[in-house]
Amino acid sequence: MRFPANTPKMVDAAVHELVHTDLLVIPHGFVDDLPHQDLYRDEWVCLVAASNTDVGDCLTVGQLETMPWVVTYHGPTASTPAARQMRMLGIEPHVQVVTETFLTVPGLVAGTNRVALVQRRLADGIPGELGVRALPCPFEASPLVEAMWWHPMYDDDPEHRYLRDVVVRAVAAMIGIDGVDVPLRQK
Repeated sequence: MRFPANTPKMVDAAVHELVHTDLLVIPHGFVDDLPHQDLYRDEWVCLVAASNTDVGDCLTVGQLETMPWVVTYHGPTASTPAARQMRMLGIEPHVQVVTETFLTVPGLVAGTNRVALVQRRLADGIPGELGVRALPCPFEASPLVEAMWWHPMYDDDPEHRYLRDVVVRAVAAMIGIDGVDVPLRQK
């Protein structure tokens, strides 16, 4: 198996890329009109440096508007659903750093005055020694729904169905979902 990065270029051309790629694992909000199966839900939290004395036990919308940001998938068509929702509320982040993977975000926030939106499961797995802390969002962010997407030509392919089933079971085992025999949601 090969696990290429989900670059904005790949996501924007998903319908063409998925002809030669088995699956795209990415949250809702980036890809439309393709078959998919939801894998799990997560909530968004704000990540700040533990050493950031300008931020107490919670953030304000005003702080989100003035702090420098680390963002993922930032571009005209590539941004997280929570970031789009934030913009709809009138919060326009001052983007200082852009990265294409959430795994690099904690290191880009640590020791700085930056802020980022990350998934709760990711934040919970960050070692304390890294020097970041997770805070609730000061706005009601829609949950992240992680899904796997594929090209419609693979809908009825038995090998592809088997692969999708393996992914569902692996994710369920990894995050402790019971009852994986019933798909979370498939389109």
